[in-house]
Amino acid sequence: MMQGTFDKLQKLQEILSQKFEIEKEIEGIPKNLATKTELLNRLKKSYIEKNQEYENTKDRIKVLKHEMGEAERQREEFEKRMDVISTQREYEALEKEIKDATEKEQKLRRDIQREERALEDMLNSLQREEQMISQQEEELKVEQEKNDAEKQSKEELLKSLKSEEADVVPGMNEEILFKFERIIRNKSGLGIVPVLGGICTGCHMILPGQFVNDVRKGEEILFCPYCSRILFHSEEGDDQQSEEVFTAQEMGGLADLVDDFDLD
Repeated sequence: MMQGTFDKLQKLQEILSQKFEIEKEIEGIPKNLATKTELLNRLKKSYIEKNQEYENTKDRIKVLKHEMGEAERQREEFEKRMDVISTQREYEALEKEIKDATEKEQKLRRDIQREERALEDMLNSLQREEQMISQQEEELKVEQEKNDAEKQSKEELLKSLKSEEADVVPGMNEEILFKFERIIRNKSGLGIVPVLGGICTGCHMILPGQFVNDVRKGEEILFCPYCSRILFHSEEGDDQQSEEVFTAQEMGGLADLVDDFDLD
């Protein structure tokens, strides 16, 4: 009767291990998209900021061109007045006005050229970012479709495993099942392991001799006192334990020889 329970637990272990792993994978699917989504959002934010700077630069150029037009108009007016001046003093004052207006005009022209070069660079940058955003959106769409298909496939497999689980668990102790599931979640998918050579194969700790005998009897569900896994008897464990006993006996014989040698 207990052997049947151990067989069920081993079968259930396979099912639950796969089930929990698939649940973890399904939970992780949205995280795979998070990085790409975050990158896309950063690109869009950068694009918006650069586009705003692009528009601001265009506005500055308009202002500079207007100021340069005013500087040109002033210079031309000063130049026209040169024809009607009558004194040297007026001539010198007007010449200074023309010079200042010319220098202002030239400075504004240089400023406009600088801003126009910056505007062209911004435009090229915006075009590159538009392509990157478009590419990232396409990749995200493909990844989303792929993830949706993968999630659907995993959910179908999960449904199948839950059906298998439902076939195995009826009649089993609910408290043991609760502990068993928790152990599998926390112990790398292993909730029931054999005892080999007096050692728990889950945590590799040496078990007390009487405890090993109780496990060998297989009369009840026993948990490892160190890792809490359910333990069961394995014939392979008997063979390994016999080998260890034989080895110990051989060592004992060698020790006797050493003692005899010391006596001589």
